[in-house]
Amino acid sequence: TASQRICRRSGIPPPQPPAKRLCCRPGYNPACRQGQRAGGVLCGGAGSALGGSGKTHNPESLLDIAARRVAEKWPFQRVEERFERIPEPVQRRIVYWSFPRSEKEICMYSSFNAGGEESGTSGDNTDDTQLPFLRGVTLLEGGWVDNVLQVGFHLSGTVTDPATPTAPELVCSVSVSFDRCKITAVTCTCGNKDIFYCAHVVALSLYRVRKPEQVKLHLPISETLFQMSRDQLQKFVQYLISVHHTEVLPTAQKLADEILSQNSEINQVHGAPDPTAGASVDDENCWHLDEEQVQEQVKLFLSQGGYHGSGKQLNLLFSKVREMLKMRDSNGARMLTLITEQFMADPRLALWRQQGTTMTDKYRQLWDELGALWMCIVLNPHCKAEQKSSWLRQLRRWNSVDVCPWEDGNHGNELPNLTHSLPQGAHALFHCPDILRPHRTVFTRAIEACDLHWQDRHLQHIIASDLYANYCYHDNQDGSLFDSRGWPMWHEHVPTACARVDALRSHGYPREALRLAIAVVNTLRRQQQRQLEHFRRHKKELLHKGHTSTTNLEGWVGHPLDPIGTLFSTLTESGLSRAELQRMPVQRLLGDGESYVALAVETALIGLGQQRVMPDGLYAQEKVCRNEEQLLAKLQEVEVDDSLVKIFRKQAVFLLEGGPYSGLGEIVHRESVPMHTFARYLFTSLLPHDAELAYRIALRAMRLPVLESTALPGDLSRPHHMVSVVPNRYPRWFTLSHIESQQCELASTMLTAAKGDSRRLETVLESIQKNIHSSSHIFKLAQDAFKIATLMDSLPDITLLKVSLELGLQVMRITLSTLNWRRREMVRWLVTCATEVGVYALDSIMQSWFTLFTPTEATSIVATTVMSNSTIVRLHLDCHQQENLASSARTLALQCAMKDPQNCALSALTLCEKDHIAFETAYQIVLDAAATGMSYTQLFTIARYMEHRGYPMRAYKLATLAMAHLNLSYNQDTHPAINDVLWACALSHSLGKNELAAVIPLVVKSVKCATVLSDILRRCTLTTPGMVSALHSRRNSGKLMSLDKAPLRQLLDATIGAYINTTHSRLTHISPRHYSEFIEFLGKARETFMMAHDGHIQFTQFIDNLKQIYKGKKKLMMLVRERFG
Repeated sequence: TASQRICRRSGIPPPQPPAKRLCCRPGYNPACRQGQRAGGVLCGGAGSALGGSGKTHNPESLLDIAARRVAEKWPFQRVEERFERIPEPVQRRIVYWSFPRSEKEICMYSSFNAGGEESGTSGDNTDDTQLPFLRGVTLLEGGWVDNVLQVGFHLSGTVTDPATPTAPELVCSVSVSFDRCKITAVTCTCGNKDIFYCAHVVALSLYRVRKPEQVKLHLPISETLFQMSRDQLQKFVQYLISVHHTEVLPTAQKLADEILSQNSEINQVHGAPDPTAGASVDDENCWHLDEEQVQEQVKLFLSQGGYHGSGKQLNLLFSKVREMLKMRDSNGARMLTLITEQFMADPRLALWRQQGTTMTDKYRQLWDELGALWMCIVLNPHCKAEQKSSWLRQLRRWNSVDVCPWEDGNHGNELPNLTHSLPQGAHALFHCPDILRPHRTVFTRAIEACDLHWQDRHLQHIIASDLYANYCYHDNQDGSLFDSRGWPMWHEHVPTACARVDALRSHGYPREALRLAIAVVNTLRRQQQRQLEHFRRHKKELLHKGHTSTTNLEGWVGHPLDPIGTLFSTLTESGLSRAELQRMPVQRLLGDGESYVALAVETALIGLGQQRVMPDGLYAQEKVCRNEEQLLAKLQEVEVDDSLVKIFRKQAVFLLEGGPYSGLGEIVHRESVPMHTFARYLFTSLLPHDAELAYRIALRAMRLPVLESTALPGDLSRPHHMVSVVPNRYPRWFTLSHIESQQCELASTMLTAAKGDSRRLETVLESIQKNIHSSSHIFKLAQDAFKIATLMDSLPDITLLKVSLELGLQVMRITLSTLNWRRREMVRWLVTCATEVGVYALDSIMQSWFTLFTPTEATSIVATTVMSNSTIVRLHLDCHQQENLASSARTLALQCAMKDPQNCALSALTLCEKDHIAFETAYQIVLDAAATGMSYTQLFTIARYMEHRGYPMRAYKLATLAMAHLNLSYNQDTHPAINDVLWACALSHSLGKNELAAVIPLVVKSVKCATVLSDILRRCTLTTPGMVSALHSRRNSGKLMSLDKAPLRQLLDATIGAYINTTHSRLTHISPRHYSEFIEFLGKARETFMMAHDGHIQFTQFIDNLKQIYKGKKKLMMLVRERFG
């Protein structure tokens, strides 16, 4: 390291007095506050004398110019070795210029980005003033930096943190080592533990950048010592030990012993180390990066598992790597290596692989970014061969680890090497057996990219000049280097070519990236035109076959390298200033009327419209959707003008006529990625300018072949170089619900736009009915159409209402035989929609109810709603229309009652109340179904309805039919039918003795529960039955009925018998905790026994029998004796 540098000064004669100091400016232009480059020339440099301000500037001295260049490029040891003697003024200027002159790098190493806009790694603090860089600026501007001293290549000083209400004043000692305009080491007594420099280091460094003339500068300490005599050296050492004896005395004595020993190691080396003397020849020249802290922070963020904003912090670290690459800082690759090592050491990787579970989506995206960054690093156009070899060894080592994540999630992609720089075409494909293709990991593409180079002469010409063209060239070959306009093209696997563009941008070559991006786009445009011409020549042949196959090995949208996004960003965010863009010869790069934005839009349209097969695996499929949405979001930010409309038209025509190359070709592969989201964007963009074309695009995009019940013959075939597909399998589309929702959104957009145009509405309706297979989405469309048709600010659109009704009818047919939790809501909505359409629509759905509704729905919802007052008022019906509609509803009700009497009979009776014949027919249907198809609950319900409507005899008849189906056991004293039984007995009692006599045998036969029977018995002995209406009470004679005569005698005997049987049943498995309850039960039994004329004798005999039979239950029998004797 620099601190261990050996200074060989012995044997050199004492230097002469310093030469006269050359007259020159300090080297800093006060107008440039941060000492950064102004207009491409260093502040205070020679270029500052060329300004047009009219002021006179002194030129920079030759000494300063030379010293600055040496300070930037040469390690100081090489300077010493090159020259036997270096004059002190020269040394001073080299040392002076060796400190960084720009604040940009200092900011980069003390905040997450150069603008200081993001929070630091220390947590969730979003207060920008707490960022190390900004805090350092505040400390500097507040005058808290003191004792600044530069000794050679070492800067030191003290920085004071002023006192706050929560912390006392803190004085920090700071030291900074530097070399060749880079800070190579920092120390601070504040104890900061972070990836970035602390605020105190920032303050001291900025002090040196902004106020170099106020910093006392000394030559390296070895130079000063060299000028001392022996006595001076001894005095110097003794004073040093005296001042710091507690710290340095042990070390001083140890060194003295070693120096006095002739054979010691220290005496084998000529000279001594000097930490202030600058770097040695072997030292790597890079900015200080605390590797340990980088590893610790990444490990901490990963251990948090995505909580506490750790995912955001890791993304900020990735952004920092990109920032370093853009500054061409070698620490970019170094930092990414440290991050990758921690990612590979994440214990969750092994756990997930062992359990077979997938990592979280956000974590997967971090791995994607990791792979993309390595791709950028190995594609650095100016990296050395040994650097690339070192990276390749690292990547292969990580790639070989078992837990290394696969590129497309948990599904290994068996595509061959696609990254090699080969022309796009059939002859570029690799034919290797599947067994030889290992799973592709997140590092595979970076490993493959190590084989790429930048030495191709055509490529060099493209990125080197804006004027590279061949206007005499004729584009008549597949591998042409120029298009028909003479502009250069670059033939290469498209994602690889775009990775080159990204690498150029990432490494700080925006102009070169822009040139290559335009060449790639020119190639895509030429290729698209060739594809269109080829399809037109072979259209009949291809359409006659009736099937297609994809022509692309990989889709560009959703690709791990994001080629289309890279081109779009390069063209719209070139990184060039407005002045630089104005100076570029645009006419050489773009055609007449074109712009970079227009080219970016066309590129996005080409990529989004590409026919591509849906990849395997959840993550890869989600990435396709996410990437498409990101591209469309960028497109929507672009304001559409006439030039863009022309591009939309051009691309729309290709999409419709591009055959197998287009995702909107006439026939697409069954597993082709759907175009719904993209088509919706195209539709809305084209609609104001070319409605016909917009609808053609949207209608073509509505299809979803993967859900078609039968695939066309050969539809699943692919060329031999494609990923193999198992014939007739049903593909696993994990994002299918999202895709279907996008299909629904496209249809809804068309419906909205087509309002008022009956021809277009009919076409859209046909497309929906043909292509949408999800009932919930069709129902949503029906609701959308209804809302649009009935907006409050306009009259209802009857055509759109009919479309809404048609869609609703389709939903009814689809869901009729399947379970759907929204079915009831759907039925109610359909009736509402039909009501808005008109009375004929209501009549129509009732006529064909059996194809749309279940009998229950038809009676309880449809017919009931149709006959409601609100419907009549809404439709403004006259009496004749009301009667016709009611007649249809009654007919429907009777049909439903015949089909499903159990669930529809009561509704049918209710609906037919006002029509005697229909009501009688409904009643007869109930009687016919009572013997076989109806339960006692249903019959009791209808019986109560009949009594309520004033038909007590019919109610009695139905009650007796219900009793025949009922069976209440001895222990069912809380059965829900008990109230119905009590009601039936009360009704019979109110009708007369004969009716009661007829119902009691049914009760005795059906009810075995003693408490229920005793309750019925007591009610029947009342003068006025308790559960009958005043309408029937007058038929009661008002006399108490005798318990000794029929029919109550039979009921009394049955009740007593039920108590006896129930008692024996309960005693079989009784436990002590139920003894008191049992005694209460016997008390109720005694009350019933006493109702008989010999009840006392019967009950006494009953108790005696219990005592004899259950004498073993002594405690219980004792309780019985205490209570009943």
